[in-house]
Amino acid sequence: MDSYQEKLSLLQEMIAFALIDGELHDREYDFLEMVAMELEIEKPIFHKLFEKRGEVTVIKDEFHRICQFYRLALLMHCDGVLHEAEQIKINEIGINMGLNPYAMKRVLNLMKNSPNRMVEGDVLLSVFTEQHN
Repeated sequence: MDSYQEKLSLLQEMIAFALIDGELHDREYDFLEMVAMELEIEKPIFHKLFEKRGEVTVIKDEFHRICQFYRLALLMHCDGVLHEAEQIKINEIGINMGLNPYAMKRVLNLMKNSPNRMVEGDVLLSVFTEQHN
């Protein structure tokens, strides 16, 4: 992550995504809070992001875009309920990030079929890099 502003933007995008179904579940909040801690965002700033609606900064590096897509996918599965609006929005976000739609679909299917809804990092990256060939 290059800057503090980019970190705030990533977290803001995740918060907006978590609220797409109209409510914020406890598990979604806990997940967002863990990401905020990982990004070294202070708790008062984290809470202000729920009120603030701003523009999302474009992530330049493909590796970081893939990581952000995966974070959003984890967030989508956090509450145990897959809403159609979440599935539509995550695809829209991924396409806007410039990610390959086929790779995104494969990752989401791998997560859906995984017992813990997680995908190993090397598998995640290989799904996106095999689309380059």
